[in-house]
Amino acid sequence: MTDTQCNCDGAATASVLAVCVSPGGIPKEPVPEAEVVAAGLVGDGHEHEKHNKPHRAVLIQDVELLDVLKQEGYPVGPGVLGENLTVRGLGVQQMAPGTRLRLQDGPLLELTEPRKPCFVLDKIDPQLQHVLVGRGGVFARVLEPGRVFVGQRIEVVSQPAPDEACSRGG
Repeated sequence: MTDTQCNCDGAATASVLAVCVSPGGIPKEPVPEAEVVAAGLVGDGHEHEKHNKPHRAVLIQDVELLDVLKQEGYPVGPGVLGENLTVRGLGVQQMAPGTRLRLQDGPLLELTEPRKPCFVLDKIDPQLQHVLVGRGGVFARVLEPGRVFVGQRIEVVSQPAPDEACSRGG
């Protein structure tokens, strides 16, 4: 079974590999589905107030980067680093702030900023916050609420113009 599907012209389709929540902190635990509202995933909490902001409502991580971290010897997997959505075939880490993602029959998200790894990751490995710079996932705001679920397709519906991405920090 594969988590990456192909469309008719042979291009890979991005999809949700895992949906993860926790009452606060890491790791977040996989669930089959969750409702997404302006504040983030229902049932998900944060240990630190800095994460309770609308522009940091959802943290998205590429599974391909988790696979690289595993090869480097770090004990990571979906939700371990605190992400809400682990995705396959998206390349979210390379996307500019302002990029909008439509999840199949679900929410519309707008990427806002790359995650800056912090000391919370030290409980996994003391080097992890340094190793994750530039590959720790991307935060998103919720433009339209909806349900997220494992296997859900993800479509990039718009990307900012290059000069707009620069002004947003991308």
